[in-house]
Amino acid sequence: MARMTEAEADAHRQPMLDALGRDDALEVQASEVAAWRELIDRAGADIRTRPSEREWSVLECLGHMTESELVTSTRYRWILAENEPPLQGYDQEAWTARFGPTYNDPAALLALFSALRDANVALWQITPPVDRARSGMHAERGPENFGLLFRMQAGHGRVHRNQAERALAYVRRNR
Repeated sequence: MARMTEAEADAHRQPMLDALGRDDALEVQASEVAAWRELIDRAGADIRTRPSEREWSVLECLGHMTESELVTSTRYRWILAENEPPLQGYDQEAWTARFGPTYNDPAALLALFSALRDANVALWQITPPVDRARSGMHAERGPENFGLLFRMQAGHGRVHRNQAERALAYVRRNR
């Protein structure tokens, strides 16, 4: 994975930060599990259907968010425990290709996402504001602090929940 220029890294972060907007990242993250649960219930039998070969299904979007929450959980903890630790990037397409076929149980996947998210929300709440500025060195994007990663993850969830909503709408429109 190649190191991005500062402008490329900012361009990568911006859609997530834009999706969060001025909303409180803690409130957004704390409410996301319920939003996914409602979407999964509504998707029903269409949960695994991709709108096209190159687009993710509702379940794959949740799978990606679960994987992202797992990776981000580790990054948060490295940043808080170590001084400017290296933060590994990952290839989301490779993870989805490898692990997507294992998403057989939406309830189990949501339970994992919920446990990870709950732990990360609790970590945020107990972390003193001064420690939220602690940074790590992302392998691709350069320096990122806990506060930035937390805000990005809140926006990231919105991006992929919206993607899942669009996928479901498309699938139902084009049966």
